[in-house]
Amino acid sequence: MLLAPNKWKFRKQFRWRLKWKSHVWNSVAYGDRWLKATSAWYLTNRQLESARKVIVRVTRKVWKIWFRVFTDLPYTKKGLEMPMGKGKWDVDTYRVRVKPWKIIFEISGVDRETAEEVFRQATYKLPISTKLVWKWEIK
Repeated sequence: MLLAPNKWKFRKQFRWRLKWKSHVWNSVAYGDRWLKATSAWYLTNRQLESARKVIVRVTRKVWKIWFRVFTDLPYTKKGLEMPMGKGKWDVDTYRVRVKPWKIIFEISGVDRETAEEVFRQATYKLPISTKLVWKWEIK
């Protein structure tokens, strides 16, 4: 189950900068514990899928898990040993922009120690630094 859009109107997109903090999707919506990004970078569908597998392996369908990001940004790549020029090439994979403060995963129905362990293991699969936040820590 790799995350990729079913339909796409314009296949190739411009890539924006990741300079500012995220003001969208940075508040709690579903769960009571969530994994929040503290640095900016792109996440691919393979990285998100491997983090999801780590979380599901421990949860065993007892807890509820929500994705708060979706890979909707196409990433184009040229083949190896291709000359420069000749425009953009085909879409290689899909990515999502992650800015600081953006929530990546949410879970509910889990105790504190288990949530820390699960999100620590999931963070190893992601190329960004993250922070575990609880609902009652928000002011």
